[in-house]
Amino acid sequence: MANQRVSLFLVAMLLTFISRPAQSRTLESDTEVLRAFRASIDPNSVPPYSFINSWDFRMDPCESSGEIFLGILCSTPVDNSSTRVTAIDLDGIGYEGFLPPRIGNLTEMVILNLSKNNFRGPLPGSITNLRKLTSLSLSANFFTGTLPARIGQLKKLETLDVSQNNLSGSIPASISGLRGLLRLSLSNNGFTGRVPSLNGLWQLNSLDLSNNQLHGNLPTLPGHLRTLQLNHNIFSGHISSISRLQNLRILDLSSNRFSGAISEGILMLPNAVLVDVSYNRFSSLEVSRFMGSEMQLQELHANTNHLQGHLPVNLVSAKNLRTINLAQNQFTGTIPREYGAKVEGSWRTLFLDSNFLTGGLPQQFLRRGLRISGSLAHNCLICPRNITMCHGGQRPASECVRQGGSYR
Repeated sequence: MANQRVSLFLVAMLLTFISRPAQSRTLESDTEVLRAFRASIDPNSVPPYSFINSWDFRMDPCESSGEIFLGILCSTPVDNSSTRVTAIDLDGIGYEGFLPPRIGNLTEMVILNLSKNNFRGPLPGSITNLRKLTSLSLSANFFTGTLPARIGQLKKLETLDVSQNNLSGSIPASISGLRGLLRLSLSNNGFTGRVPSLNGLWQLNSLDLSNNQLHGNLPTLPGHLRTLQLNHNIFSGHISSISRLQNLRILDLSSNRFSGAISEGILMLPNAVLVDVSYNRFSSLEVSRFMGSEMQLQELHANTNHLQGHLPVNLVSAKNLRTINLAQNQFTGTIPREYGAKVEGSWRTLFLDSNFLTGGLPQQFLRRGLRISGSLAHNCLICPRNITMCHGGQRPASECVRQGGSYR
């Protein structure tokens, strides 16, 4: 009789357990956001091998394993609370769709990466509810409209990349509140207006605002920058303030309307590897004697400006310099004889074409077997036609006389 009572008790317990509804480990509202996001994507753009195709809502998103719900990461609760979606990190294979406003309900999300797809439409304002985001990568899509005005509320952001979209309007002033930001890329969009002060982004080490329609003087920039790309905009004014950015390695200011001097402090930046100030309106190039082998500069591009005077002799003291482009300026005088040793030595590329240089070439330029590439064409030089760098000919004598040169 006792054994019968035990058996009945065990059966009752088992039935009670079976009758309980299965509890989803993923918070239901997070699952609903994933459903809405999946529904916003054109099914015709979802290949069978893609991450999105693995989203099977018959399974719990955060409890799935193997090849189900690829691109989704979730939190691991320490108690019996529901798990939360912490990352949507999609493969970049050309999904077509839009970002639904419900995305702002994934309040535990740390990473949102939709790069290299075909998402379109505006960025929903609700994205600023994702206060725990550390990385927002939406590059190489077709998003339109403006950056949300309250983007500065994402205080934990370390990476913000919305490059290669169709965004427009001004850069919100609130962006200066992203004090933890390490990388900011707004390149290849249609942003306009002046850039707000970015000095508050004191940890920023990479800033790319290239290929927009931004104008005005240089903004106030944070001192820890290592990469600064402002090329292909409408910036103007002087650039002397760049010389205080002592950590810079890459500086690209090309294709703007900067003017005045390319100051010696910029070329003397101790960590700079590349300086590109081409296609601007600079009138002078200041080059002091470099301080030996500790200078890192390898490439200098200052072509297509209004640079005048003689070629800077002190470039030869930059021990690591390999590429020099001073073409399409208004340099006059002879090619410094010190350049001769460099074309036989460490220089690999030298473009001096389309200036008003005069006289003969340093002897080393005339030797066979030079490994250097470049051009001396369209000057007023005595430049033998059998020299490869002389191919293209020289200016007509009338142009050289107007510039006070002597053409032979």
